[in-house]
Amino acid sequence: MRASIRTAGVLAGLALTLGGGAVAAHAAPADIPACTKTAERTGVQVTDAVTTACTRGVSGDVQGCVNGLASAGVPGGAANGACREAAHEPR
Repeated sequence: MRASIRTAGVLAGLALTLGGGAVAAHAAPADIPACTKTAERTGVQVTDAVTTACTRGVSGDVQGCVNGLASAGVPGGAANGACREAAHEPR
């Protein structure tokens, strides 16, 4: 009896772990390409610094994203818009 309870517990934990991974994977693909395209439209070349800044926007650090894009040469208003796009689901 104890082995069946333990097995059920292990299977439930495995299901939660795999299910949680699927939820995390779904949350991750926010819109980095939209963010980098917005930055590129201002005339700034998309570099690792731009991509890194957009990644911060995806994780919810909008101010860090804006600061990173501004450091890369993206004007303030465009940087703010790009970082807000980064947080949205891709279209």
